[in-house]
Amino acid sequence: MKWFVHALKNTFNFSGRARRQEYWMYYLIGFIISFVIIMIEEMLNLKFSPEVGILSTLFGIIFMIPSLSVTVRRLHDIGRSGAWILIIFIPFGAIVLFVFTVLDSQPQTNRWGPSQKTLQSDSSYSV
Repeated sequence: MKWFVHALKNTFNFSGRARRQEYWMYYLIGFIISFVIIMIEEMLNLKFSPEVGILSTLFGIIFMIPSLSVTVRRLHDIGRSGAWILIIFIPFGAIVLFVFTVLDSQPQTNRWGPSQKTLQSDSSYSV
């Protein structure tokens, strides 16, 4: 849950880096929340139309910018520009973006900052 909160705190931060753990935990918890919201909509019949739920629409709008920012920071972590997120608009681009998000972090400092993995492992050994 801390990674989800961390991603939300960095909603408007499109610079820096996001580790795989932050990225995937954000999306996993977001998926679980979406599932719960959809179940609530079904039980209470909270829908604009048979296909479009009120709460799930609000959730999607509210979490659009945090999702973009964590994805851009994830791309930075592997050494790619955030502009690569636009690849989803071409056929099979989502597959390429998926592959990028599962790649390991660059261990060295890149133009978006030091590796978060290195920073966290160094701080775990500090006294």
